[in-house]
Amino acid sequence: MNTHHHHSHAHDHGHGHAVDTTNRAFVVGVSLNLAFVVIEAGFGIASNSLSLMADAGHNFSDVIGLLVAWGAIVLAKRLPSPRFTYGLRGSTILAALANSMFLLIAVGGIAWESIRRFTQPAPLGEMTIVWVALVGVAVNVVTALMLMRGSGQDINLRGAFLHMVADAAISLSVALAGLGMLWTGWLWLDPAISLMIAVIIFAGTWGLLKQSLRLSLHAVPDSIQPEAVLAFLSEWPCVQAVHDLHIWGMSTTETALTVHLMVGAEHPGNDYLHELAHELERRFGISHATFQIELGNDDTVCRLAPNHVV
Repeated sequence: MNTHHHHSHAHDHGHGHAVDTTNRAFVVGVSLNLAFVVIEAGFGIASNSLSLMADAGHNFSDVIGLLVAWGAIVLAKRLPSPRFTYGLRGSTILAALANSMFLLIAVGGIAWESIRRFTQPAPLGEMTIVWVALVGVAVNVVTALMLMRGSGQDINLRGAFLHMVADAAISLSVALAGLGMLWTGWLWLDPAISLMIAVIIFAGTWGLLKQSLRLSLHAVPDSIQPEAVLAFLSEWPCVQAVHDLHIWGMSTTETALTVHLMVGAEHPGNDYLHELAHELERRFGISHATFQIELGNDDTVCRLAPNHVV
């Protein structure tokens, strides 16, 4: 039996400049959003606006989300150690899991206070709500534009970009609620918008919770169909049988694979395995592949061949 390990480094060209640009985008994005959280929370308290305070809480979650996304890029560059043989890539999964649980608690608090405000409406500073929310729209749009460049290739950046776009829409809805209250005097619009924000946060957080929990349990990432990978490996030249296939996320952005491949009577060679690893990355985004080659020239059966054996 022989093993072959492949780890791709196919994105070196222009990588340094791209990292500098991305770091700058995160520095500006985190700074702008953190400053806006403080301003929005202060004006929310001063104007007695639950929707502003709820949006401030949501924008604070954005800061955490940006830091998690940024941390994933930083941690991906950490070298493995004898104790942490994959480096610290998995910490991004744990951070996403902790962040999602914290956000669900915050959603419960916002929803409870919103329901209470429906029965006990309070006077608000509508114009303050409008202007502060419009500032939020500007902050989120600027941050989204800075993250847009790398969002097409990096799913981590894409998530942060889409989060900022959604937040701009939420801040715009808060501003519209302020205008609605100013024109109609309907104070119930404030807790209603807060409930809407809570629902949006819950929807996004629930998906994050499920995905981070699955990744923490070494599940196959949602973007990969394991049946398709198995079929691809089974149809690869010289492969007679495939077993002990495992696919999991090393981090929120990197996927690993290990598999046993039974071939003919002779080892197919390193070029064969390098080409297979390249195709796995090209087709499925699996950049960290390890193969164990088993020769089919005797009656020896691998003890890991049965599907129920791990």
